[in-house]
Amino acid sequence: MQAIKKLISANKGFLCFLLGMLLIRSAVADWYGVPSASMYPTLLIGDRIISNRLAYDVKLPFTDIVVGRIADPQRGDIVTFSSPEDGTRLVKRLIGLPGDIVEMRDEQLVINGAPMTYDAAAAAPASHRMPDYEGRQMIVRESLPAMAHGVMLLPERMALRSFGPMIVPAGEYLVLGDNRDDSKDSRYIGFVPRALLTGRVSRVMFSLDPQRHYLPRVKRFGAALQDAG
Repeated sequence: MQAIKKLISANKGFLCFLLGMLLIRSAVADWYGVPSASMYPTLLIGDRIISNRLAYDVKLPFTDIVVGRIADPQRGDIVTFSSPEDGTRLVKRLIGLPGDIVEMRDEQLVINGAPMTYDAAAAAPASHRMPDYEGRQMIVRESLPAMAHGVMLLPERMALRSFGPMIVPAGEYLVLGDNRDDSKDSRYIGFVPRALLTGRVSRVMFSLDPQRHYLPRVKRFGAALQDAG
């Protein structure tokens, strides 16, 4: 016991710094490495992103208890959240707001009776192909109300390409991966309650390419993600 006290005393400064970092990650901003292809072409494997934990709510550190609201999530936001299925940390795009009627018909989203439009993607997202996937990859620009973004379609892969219509419940949200045919999202885990949203992602902090010996993707350092269609 005495040895532990001496260890704490000798490292008091470092322990305070560590505690401060944990509090920041829990209450202010958290950072994540992107491990999967579920948000291609927007987020790439090897991207490091920062989630603004104060974008929507103020929560007690280390909990999902909301003590104050700051702003409401908006359609098109890239959000981090705890999966309502098993608590896994996920990042997806917010598509359906409370009260919305959302459906998908052969990959085409329909929101409140209005079909979304699709056209050619911008050059940058169009070049973001999934590694280690030999099937056909289609990248298009999906125009949501007030914003547009890139979407990846994998025509040769088994996927849930149609659903609904369904009404998003009060206090909950419908989220989808931008990689529509390779994402575990609201089609499989259900709606996401607001209390489980943990933040909003708007930029890539930095990015390393695992296919090229983790060389930096310099052009993605600080890259904006919203309206990146």
